[in-house]
Amino acid sequence: MLVDDTGGDMHFTEGSSSAVTPVLRISQLDAFELDTALEQLVWSQFTQCFQHFKPGQLTHFEPEIKAFLQLLLWRFTIYSQSATVGQSLLSIRYKNDLSQAQKYQPMSRQQKLWYALCTIGEKWLQERSPDLFTNRPTESAFHKAKYLICIISGLTKVASLLNFLIFLQKGRFPTLAERFLGIRAVFSRPQGIRQVGFEYMNRELLWHGFAEFLIFLFPLINTRKLKSRLCSWFSPLDGFKISDATLARQCRECALCGEWPTLPHTIGCDHVFCYYCIKSYSISDMYFACPKCALEVQKVEPVKLQLEMTDFNKS
Repeated sequence: MLVDDTGGDMHFTEGSSSAVTPVLRISQLDAFELDTALEQLVWSQFTQCFQHFKPGQLTHFEPEIKAFLQLLLWRFTIYSQSATVGQSLLSIRYKNDLSQAQKYQPMSRQQKLWYALCTIGEKWLQERSPDLFTNRPTESAFHKAKYLICIISGLTKVASLLNFLIFLQKGRFPTLAERFLGIRAVFSRPQGIRQVGFEYMNRELLWHGFAEFLIFLFPLINTRKLKSRLCSWFSPLDGFKISDATLARQCRECALCGEWPTLPHTIGCDHVFCYYCIKSYSISDMYFACPKCALEVQKVEPVKLQLEMTDFNKS
């Protein structure tokens, strides 16, 4: 006998076709999500048939139409197969848990009818009750019925919460209707024990964690300063005098964009920058340094040119 994390025992042996296998909690919740998605899909397809009609024609009868569509789904799923569409996709079906037989027993006719009343009828009443009790006298029977329904609805929600907490512990009866009717979800066929290797999953988790770390780290790295620092290692030594030709070439080229400097400015070194280039870089990075010599910005000031006009008066 094998024990499952649902809290129940797997009462089956090898070769037994009538085995009853409990269902994992996550599989039962996934089946509910699939059923909800199917109901929304059917309703959206139905409303598209009336998209060219006058707006608001379905609004007044919307609870009844939804209940009718849900009854159709119930007729061809629960009533005929003892399983919803979501359960069928996951190889799950309902078992009559009130039966003491070891073999699988499907839902009885009474359980199927009460299931429709507890699920479809409850949803219809919740959507229709605001219209049933509006514009009614305060002392009328409708007002008392509304008060009674509100109390019952509140108690039902509290009971559903407690039932769900018990389901998380025991692994059976995720809804109050299933516990009340005595129906339990089981696998349609015995599930064999699988040996799962987690090496691939561990590698994926490790790589995703490393990638997220790099995504977090890269914005913190000052690439401009790092680049200028690397360039400074290969720059001429201190005290080495730059020739006049090199100095003249530097004055004709911006150290950032490589073009002819527009409004040439300097930051204290021998290199020249465009005014807009050095301003934008220094504003975006308070520790900006010259990419040529790695000198940090001291003061942005215009380049002062000294012209020698020896033959200017020769004309």
